[in-house]
Amino acid sequence: MIKKLLLVVAALVASMTLAWAQVDVNKADEAALDSVRGLGPAKTKAILEERKKGEFKDWSDLETRVKGIGPKNATRLSEAGLQVNGKSKDGAPAKAAK
Repeated sequence: MIKKLLLVVAALVASMTLAWAQVDVNKADEAALDSVRGLGPAKTKAILEERKKGEFKDWSDLETRVKGIGPKNATRLSEAGLQVNGKSKDGAPAKAAK
C-alpha cells in the first residue's frame, strides 16, 4: 500500500515539473509539446510537420507557418511555457523555469 502511495506521489511530482518547464518549439519532442497547456495533438502535429521544413526563426514565423496560432494564442502559449529559440513572446509574462 505504501509503495503504491509513493508511486502516485512521484507521478504527481513528475507531472507538475513538466507543466512548469519551459519548452522550446524547435527542440521539443511530441510529448513535451503536448505538455504545454493550450497545445493538443492536432497543433502539436502541425508544429512538428512545419518544423521538418526548417526551424522556426521567431514567434512571428511560428504564427505565420502554423494554422491556428495567431498573436493572442501565441501569447497564451508563451505564458504556458512555450518558447521559440529560448525566448518568450514579447508582451507575455515569462514563466519561471524550475
